[in-house]
Amino acid sequence: MSTTPDKQVTDDAPVAVAPEPGPVSQWLSQQGFEHELLEPDHVGVEQIAVEALFLPVIAAALKSHGFDYLQCQGGYDEGPGERLVCFYHLLAMAEVTEGGADQVREVRLKVFLSRDGQPSVPSLYGLFRGADWQERETFDMFGIQFEGHPHPKRLLMPEDWTGWPLRKDYVQPDFYEMQDAY
Repeated sequence: MSTTPDKQVTDDAPVAVAPEPGPVSQWLSQQGFEHELLEPDHVGVEQIAVEALFLPVIAAALKSHGFDYLQCQGGYDEGPGERLVCFYHLLAMAEVTEGGADQVREVRLKVFLSRDGQPSVPSLYGLFRGADWQERETFDMFGIQFEGHPHPKRLLMPEDWTGWPLRKDYVQPDFYEMQDAY
């Protein structure tokens, strides 16, 4: 039997092995927060899936646990007909800047959304002011609404633009001017 990091292969068929919970997942479990453990990313950053409804509570708990900096918020499309993903990359910066740690702790929260209807996530603007333009850009490119955001309008595209340009099922108009003509 041979073993790879994400699968165990037997003589019959490969068997998927669940990822081991990292320190953030273990802490969330101890605190009673439900979440789904995802595979770490390509550089080993712990990734955790949370339900949209619980995102603000879990993010607030993580902030109180030292994750005081929202490094990046964004979105991506898994493919035509697939889910949209909203992610938040959090860092524990104060530990490093105050000399209490040699390495930055980091975690990425992911919210998986159906593209049907109007996908929405509660805004983290009240918790991390840096989410302002990042959430607006994610709305502008993917059409994910951020409930409670103080300025929910397009950031990159004109206000009258139709569609969400970074969705993989987006059909680009032949000419930008044609869209304004209607």
